Amino acid sequence: MIKKILVALMLLPTLVYAQINTERVMMIARNALYFEDYVLSIQYFNQVINAKPYLYEPYFFRGLAKINLDDFQGAEADCDKAIERNPFVVGAYQIRGLARIRQNKYDGAIEDYQKALFYAPENVTLWHNLTLCHIQKKDYKAAEEDLDKLLAISPKYTRAYLMRGEVALKQQDTIRALNDFNTAIELDKYDPDAWSSRAIVQLQQSKYAEAESDFNQAIRLSARNAGNYINRALARFHQNNLRGAMSDYDLALDIDPNNFIGHYNRGLLRAQVGDDNRAIEDFNFVLEIEPDNMMATFNRGLLRAQTGDYRGAIKDYTTVIEQYPNFLAGYYQRAEARKKIGDRKGAEADDFKIMKMQLDRQNGVSNKDMAQNNKDDRGENEDEEDEGKTRKKSDKNMNNYRKIVIADDSEQERQYKSDYRGRVQDRNVNIKPEPMFALTYYEKMSDVKRSVNYHTYIDELNQAGIFPKRLRLTNMEAPLTEEQVKFHFALIDAHTSAIVEDEKSAAKRFARALDFYLVQDFTSSVDDLTQAVLLDDTFFPAYFMRALVRCKQLEYQKAEEATSAKQGIDSSHKEIGAVDYDAVIADLNRVIALAPDFVYAYYNRANVSAMLKDYRSALVDYDKAIELNHDFADAYYNRGLTHIFLGNNKQGITDLSKAGELGIVSAYNIIKRFTDQME
Repeated sequence: MIKKILVALMLLPTLVYAQINTERVMMIARNALYFEDYVLSIQYFNQVINAKPYLYEPYFFRGLAKINLDDFQGAEADCDKAIERNPFVVGAYQIRGLARIRQNKYDGAIEDYQKALFYAPENVTLWHNLTLCHIQKKDYKAAEEDLDKLLAISPKYTRAYLMRGEVALKQQDTIRALNDFNTAIELDKYDPDAWSSRAIVQLQQSKYAEAESDFNQAIRLSARNAGNYINRALARFHQNNLRGAMSDYDLALDIDPNNFIGHYNRGLLRAQVGDDNRAIEDFNFVLEIEPDNMMATFNRGLLRAQTGDYRGAIKDYTTVIEQYPNFLAGYYQRAEARKKIGDRKGAEADDFKIMKMQLDRQNGVSNKDMAQNNKDDRGENEDEEDEGKTRKKSDKNMNNYRKIVIADDSEQERQYKSDYRGRVQDRNVNIKPEPMFALTYYEKMSDVKRSVNYHTYIDELNQAGIFPKRLRLTNMEAPLTEEQVKFHFALIDAHTSAIVEDEKSAAKRFARALDFYLVQDFTSSVDDLTQAVLLDDTFFPAYFMRALVRCKQLEYQKAEEATSAKQGIDSSHKEIGAVDYDAVIADLNRVIALAPDFVYAYYNRANVSAMLKDYRSALVDYDKAIELNHDFADAYYNRGLTHIFLGNNKQGITDLSKAGELGIVSAYNIIKRFTDQME
């Protein structure tokens, strides 16, 4: 009953905030933050701040939540308040620095990182972000000094070599850049950015075959990076592999449908191979993005003429000529199109203009004299195209309209270049299993549609209309929006009233337990789930969810312990061991006894076994899960990882291949890594 009163207090006005158990609310808030439920965590931090505004922690953690919601101004303000209350917290400077970076306040960010480094001089993340700030400000000397210190602390830190290579490139030192990129590849051959960085230098050196080979490696390691396909297309184009280049543009546009360079260049290549109608589609798209792009307009005009749309072509040519009145090719093409539609007078006018321009050239009239009334005399009336097959995107020389576009130097973005560290979701890219399944109302949208998770009994519960929303079986839980948070707090009150009226209903206890779970109050959720199974010991969903909630409690406690140990702080929690998971496994055993066809209980029990490094038991349960559901992608994925942990790479890769086929795209990256180890 005390816990129920606590929840009611949480919902009362500010006047009674001081009465709340701030330690407990703070724990729930940090729990929500850990599980990336940022909106909900802010609600709880607000309560603590209203009750005890002199504490620095709620401001700091609320700032952390805000930065994950891209509220950079709010995050900076909260870190200001945290630092006012405790100026010795390194994390507050780190998060404020990141918030300032996102607002282009690089000087302020540099001050924050330097202050943080005063307290934590060996913090790699701080040196990393400080270096990137100096690169952004073009202070390459300071960046190199930062990197020297960073590499002295962590000589095998791959990203430092990539950044140092970037600094060398900015100073036109390709030899030094290549040396650093080579070192990065030697240190970590599974880092796609290392391969793509070296490939870009090789492109600049016209080593197209070598560049293509390196982009191949980068793409195998990171298949969803559109930039790598765009750049590999360029390497292939220079080797006259037009079909291969077009294939790469297709792949890039599947990933990034709004990519300007992808559409423009694919349009050019389609025109070269006679695929005129689809080339027009690409230039139409480019012109939707940039209606004033005259080169795209002119190319579309050529294609319209090619397909017999002479009036459309004339319209495009005229648009270009109005912008560039001395563009000779424009008049020539418009004259030809006008002849096709019988506009003899218009064609003669264009022919006369061409003849006059040619006479002016023969008489030595300069381009500047001819272009005084033009907006850009650089590219309006040059006799010859610039050398080479490519042009920068910013190039306005109309005579280069046939050339493949490459990004301007200012737009050359590599992933590491904007890879500022410090956000909660910037976890280490470790190999980790797919998560456990839950019964909940909300599910994240997935780019790749997987099979619907279903069980007859859960469907019957939904049909009975016992719950306020449809129950879903998912391991892709979605964080709550602000409206959903309010909705479930209100439901807790409603369910409390319903329980008072019917104390014997296991389903009503279970419904309230789900609300507590969704607002991250795991202790109250476990209490209600325990009451549910006491009321009905055959109601297996309650055992299933109690196992999950207890497991999450243990996961959070372990994370807290690890953080405390890292910071040299004595943890008040006892160390979590295998025995703490006995209750979790007991609940899942009960689920399986009550519902032997409930595949998700076997899967979750396998995950717990794998977490405890009992891989043999995990394999038995994954086998059973796959036996019950032959299309269970997550079980194949996790079983594949388990085989690999046991050294059975071949069996593991077979399972990962099946998982990839069923929609878990990350399986392919792991297959690549472990296939290399087998070679």
